[in-house]
Amino acid sequence: MTRIGAIFHPHTHAPDEFRAAVLAAEAAGVAELWVWEDCFGQSAFASVGAALAWTERLRIGIGIAPMPLRNVALTAMEIATLERLFPGRLLPGVGHGVQSWMAQAGARVRSPLTLMREYVPALRALLAGERIEVQGDYVTLADVTLDHAPDTAPAVYAAAEGPRTLRLSGEVADGTVLDSRHTPAELAAAVSSIRAARSEAGRDGGHDMVAYVVTAFGADAEARAVAAVGERDEPVERALWGEPAEVADRARAFFDAGVDDIVLQPTSRVDLREFYAAAGEVARLVEAWSPVSGGASS
Repeated sequence: MTRIGAIFHPHTHAPDEFRAAVLAAEAAGVAELWVWEDCFGQSAFASVGAALAWTERLRIGIGIAPMPLRNVALTAMEIATLERLFPGRLLPGVGHGVQSWMAQAGARVRSPLTLMREYVPALRALLAGERIEVQGDYVTLADVTLDHAPDTAPAVYAAAEGPRTLRLSGEVADGTVLDSRHTPAELAAAVSSIRAARSEAGRDGGHDMVAYVVTAFGADAEARAVAAVGERDEPVERALWGEPAEVADRARAFFDAGVDDIVLQPTSRVDLREFYAAAGEVARLVEAWSPVSGGASS
């Protein structure tokens, strides 16, 4: 189950740098490259479609696209189209979005939790080829089914941080994306909450735990990693740093906390070719511990 991915950070690298980054990640042997969609930056689905077309093996994660900006039927169409074109290589995720940005776009909802509770099950049902009727506070679907549902529905991830959202993700999603800057102990508590809620909801099958972890390689790696996670208690436990073998060894604490997929997040604007080369080496070292999994089962 243990996997290593990497991030293309849209705040430090522009869209016109994306193609070179994607090709570098695939050449380096990185199994997964994750992106996200922030207002008002880089489109997730346009980026993912291009990345999948440019590559043969690389899986692309969306962690995440904001639900308030996207009608659930449109999101299902986007995911289904990409899944049919590039089967098994998309890891789609949705989340609340940054509330101030949602307000700027005129899309902020009163209850993000209610939106997730309605949105994620509807999205999963549409991707499974179901015909559904929903009349909720935020999601309304009248006799809707996809004309071209994927042969196998991909796992749907939800981003979660607060205690109520963590539990809700366990109830309704197939996997959870956990933000960076958490200690292994904090992640272990989050994983426990997600799993408990999933069990209480009667969900069976696996739930994929994805955690972004700030990572630095090369000269002054520890200083850069600690600076990136900020002035918090136990900063050295919230990041990874060093040569690839050191990063792989330190990653064990995050895997022991219940994380399935550690996604290495650069500390700042770095040379992505070098970062992905090092991440690929970490992935190979981790893969030697146990077989690599392709993601959550739904």
